[in-house]
Amino acid sequence: MSRMPYQLPFPQGVANEIVVDVVIPQDERVWVPQMENVWFRPLCLNTVQGYWVNLLRVRKSGVLSRHRHPAPVHGVVLRGSWHYLEHDWKAREGSYVFEPPGETHTLVVPEDVPEMITLFHITGAMIYVDPFGRQTGYEDVFTKLEMCRAHYAACGLGAAYVDQFVR
Repeated sequence: MSRMPYQLPFPQGVANEIVVDVVIPQDERVWVPQMENVWFRPLCLNTVQGYWVNLLRVRKSGVLSRHRHPAPVHGVVLRGSWHYLEHDWKAREGSYVFEPPGETHTLVVPEDVPEMITLFHITGAMIYVDPFGRQTGYEDVFTKLEMCRAHYAACGLGAAYVDQFVR
């Protein structure tokens, strides 16, 4: 019986799972441009619970952004490395990083890293700030969804392409 599938129906209203066979896509159109030499690839955009899971790909060195997290963030480095100006550790290929709520930090990609790809699970928002904490912008699951729809419509995949990642 251990190999027998579950025999009862799933509860009514259960969302479909998301299975992404190839996380790092061959089709460059799947990467959504965020700024010059920075893209993200959505994996899950949960509009009910207010979080998103994506790959962040950076192909430039230097300061990427300074931001605050009002909720937890989890990250796994798949390629390259990065660090925060505010800490003395370095996230390298294979590293897992937990960022607690309340963290404000400045993400830097080192000069010797041609490409950084990190899987991030971000809850709530990323609040972009200047060095003194004044807000300069923000991102949440809804702004990420808008960016995806606009990009996929423009690149020929169609705005609805992103729907497969929305829960």
